[in-house]
Amino acid sequence: MRFLHNDLGHLDGNEVVEVTLSNAANVRLMDGSNFSAYRRGGRHDYYGGYVTRSPFTVRVPRGGHWHVAIDNGGHTGSVRVAVRVLG
Repeated sequence: MRFLHNDLGHLDGNEVVEVTLSNAANVRLMDGSNFSAYRRGGRHDYYGGYVTRSPFTVRVPRGGHWHVAIDNGGHTGSVRVAVRVLG
């Protein structure tokens, strides 16, 4: 599976992650273990989903090492992405 990855590093929790997309895509905010499962194609839990409006924001639920993965869900095309952590 092809995806774009942003390693957000350690976050304390309660920060807001803002994702700006050039077109609709799947956006997943995951902790380290769920990101590893996602990369292997396994079952994983995440915050986010199929995003059609940009920018998209999601709150980090707890402290830990966090990742954002963006993919087209198997559709063709490309997406340009900007990710930033707010407060």
